[in-house]
Amino acid sequence: MRVFFLCVVFLLSLVGCKSNQPKKMKLKFVDEYVVEDSLQFKNSFVGGLSGVDFDGENYYFVVDDSKDPRVFKVRINLKKDTINSVDFIDVIYLKDSSEFYKQNSLDLESILFDKENKQFNFVSEGSIYKGKNPSVFKTNLQGNFVMNYEIPEYFNANSTSKPKHNATFESSSKSFDNKGFWVGMEGVLESDGEEATFTKTNSPIRITYFSTSTAKAEKQFAYQLDSIGNPPKGDVNLNGVTAILEYAKNQFFVVERAYQNNYGSYGNTIKIYKATLEKKTTNTLESSSLKNIKFILVKKELLLNFNDVRNQLTDGIVDNIEGITLGPKLSNGNQTLLLVSDDNFQMYGKQLNQLILLEIIE
Repeated sequence: MRVFFLCVVFLLSLVGCKSNQPKKMKLKFVDEYVVEDSLQFKNSFVGGLSGVDFDGENYYFVVDDSKDPRVFKVRINLKKDTINSVDFIDVIYLKDSSEFYKQNSLDLESILFDKENKQFNFVSEGSIYKGKNPSVFKTNLQGNFVMNYEIPEYFNANSTSKPKHNATFESSSKSFDNKGFWVGMEGVLESDGEEATFTKTNSPIRITYFSTSTAKAEKQFAYQLDSIGNPPKGDVNLNGVTAILEYAKNQFFVVERAYQNNYGSYGNTIKIYKATLEKKTTNTLESSSLKNIKFILVKKELLLNFNDVRNQLTDGIVDNIEGITLGPKLSNGNQTLLLVSDDNFQMYGKQLNQLILLEIIE
């Protein structure tokens, strides 16, 4: 009897420990909306949607078009927790006569709306081939240049760290305390590691915090890219970070996009991770190379692989997801995420202007 009693106590203690464990966050697919191909609004093509932000009422989509950099102001209406309509309200061009605009390649990849100061913060990849640096800068709501932020030297186009063309500043997120923002690299500096491949590689990318008060980079952490999930078939097989969002203090959603060109419309593998910045995570800001130092990466945990929801998407396609933002709350009170894809203006074949709504379950 005594042994039986002790066994019961032990089993109850295990149940109690399990019930006290924190629930794991989940992301649940809610809805998809595809904006029609070759849509024109105010004499401007809708496409190349590479970043998004939400001010609580309107969405702002930045367009990846260096010849005609612009922003669409959009209203997205939900009905019964699904996307009922997407209404384009305005288009804002970055076309003033500032020297900054003349001297830089505005390959815009991310946008943040500063409601308090009525301004935009932009992230641009620049053009490594042309010797044009990536940049972080601010405009007013009319698209006129206000100021740019000082970036670490190793990000410059001609630096010895050797950033790769089309793999520099790709994503940004407001900091949770609203005192600055984070900017994420898409790919790996040559001085830091190797490009992600089908086999395991050392492929850390940098995510840097910029202070709005000093206009400088103040801290940074390194994030390890996944290997590419499918065997290589064509000449393009890559993986990178395309969107980030700090949704709680030191807690981030990170979008990884792997692309392989010979898999046709199914060439994208999109995953969303939860990244946690811990006290032990190394601040890599002052290191021009990560190959020669010991450092602790940010912790990551897979939340959603879009391969698991392909059957709920148009033609089973998950497209070139490049933007993420918090959206409205659902009728059950849960927060949503809105993701947007860049269709590259259909330059490489059939692609979708795809909006995807997710539910955050905590």
